[in-house]
Amino acid sequence: MSDEIKILAIESSCDETAAAVVVNGREVRSNIISSQIALHTLYGGVVPEIASRKHIEKINQVIRQALLEADTSLDEIDAIGVTYGPGLVGALLVGVAEAKAISYARNIPLVGVHHIEGHISANYIENRELEPPFLCLVVSGGHTHLVRVLDYGRYEILGKTRDDAAGEAFDKVARAIGLGYPGGPKIEKVSHEGNPHAVEFPRAKIADGPYDFSFSGLKSAVLNYLNQCQMKGIPIVQADIAASFQKAVTDVLIGNAMKAIDEFGADKFAIAGGVASNATLREGMREACRKRGVEFYYPSPVFCTDNAAMIGVAAYYDFINGKRDGLDLNAVPNLKLGER
Repeated sequence: MSDEIKILAIESSCDETAAAVVVNGREVRSNIISSQIALHTLYGGVVPEIASRKHIEKINQVIRQALLEADTSLDEIDAIGVTYGPGLVGALLVGVAEAKAISYARNIPLVGVHHIEGHISANYIENRELEPPFLCLVVSGGHTHLVRVLDYGRYEILGKTRDDAAGEAFDKVARAIGLGYPGGPKIEKVSHEGNPHAVEFPRAKIADGPYDFSFSGLKSAVLNYLNQCQMKGIPIVQADIAASFQKAVTDVLIGNAMKAIDEFGADKFAIAGGVASNATLREGMREACRKRGVEFYYPSPVFCTDNAAMIGVAAYYDFINGKRDGLDLNAVPNLKLGER
């Protein structure tokens, strides 16, 4: 084995078909993403069956393109990393089956990767100096987790959502106020024109889980406000509702994160996941960390949304720590962080 450990990574947990080549866990030689957003926008959200079919159509193409762009071949690949959970079961199965087929045909070691671990690991790509331990907030369409990263591949979940994930709440509220799908970017864009204090929506606190999140009540509060406006003939100002909703979400995310930083005395904090590309959240986290003298890390937007580069990074650290999976690796749609 050469000094360079090359990982071919595959990601297909939701509606992006992605492949990447990552070297030594920090250098991304290629990161190819085939997005289905335009297709699912027609239906107002991700349709699992359609997503699975598109993955089947695209997966060979993105792998070939990733290898070509990285100027490498399967003969030079040391391991294959693939997302095996959590996610949509049909979508996951496409990536897992592809990875197992290549592993078997070329006798290349196989490493199953947890999707959330991939999001956390995205922070290593552009922040070469970042190493565990640190705290990380993972916020995406399907997940909201506050995690202590104890070491590479070792995590302690401090808190997670009790109902809707933050990104899911963005999508639902965006649909309710007529912005459509995907909700996160559209709410962020229109919020710049609105007053974040126009409507004081609730911020949920959970007595038996100080680091847990709940956004279902906030979503219901927005829907109730819209209904009241319609019944009373009050004009609905889309930008104000979007800005006020976004502030309510970011206040809770920042508040729980800072509470954890204070309790555990963390000096490094990172965010990850699709919602981590939200500029309002980033700036709020940056300022809160600055006041505490805490180093703040975040990936570029392309590494926040689902991509294979982050899976390749996570797979590299699993691989050098001896993790190997057999051809019995299966998709686990409800896989918990820390499970193997």
